[in-house]
Amino acid sequence: MARISAAEGREHVMSRISNLDYLRKLLSGTVASTDKSPFNFPFPIMKTLGFKLIEVGEGTASMEMEAKTELHSNPMGTIHGGVLCDIADAAIGTAHFTTVGEGESFTSIDLQINFFRPVWNGRIRAVAKPVNVGRQISRYVCDILRDDDKLVAQVSSTVMTLRGGQASGR
Repeated sequence: MARISAAEGREHVMSRISNLDYLRKLLSGTVASTDKSPFNFPFPIMKTLGFKLIEVGEGTASMEMEAKTELHSNPMGTIHGGVLCDIADAAIGTAHFTTVGEGESFTSIDLQINFFRPVWNGRIRAVAKPVNVGRQISRYVCDILRDDDKLVAQVSSTVMTLRGGQASGR
């Protein structure tokens, strides 16, 4: 029987925390130095656009941001649709991340957005939840709400879970 070093044993223990548990600990401020995640969180676009994870569950995630017309507007003066796509994609990706196991990764196959009303300055919230979670293909919907809880847009996205060689390096 092969022996493992103490360092290898610690690394094995560090890899045991689930993605969901990691994010829950992150939200509660209880992440320990031994808690490791393959997910670079918060990921760079979250920092660039000011997204903040506010809630997470099995297959669900909610993000929010302060939308500011001086930073995020389109030529018409409302918040750019690409910013709305980005926050929804971040929420959907985080929701799906809670369902993938060690050594797995994922990629978006498609993303569709429907716009219902404009948004200017204020807090917006993206609430992602699964429609169907499959072994390889999953579907999510994400409502984007203004601070008055009115629906701004709805995003749907199909995500593919990658395993083995497909997940390598991702």
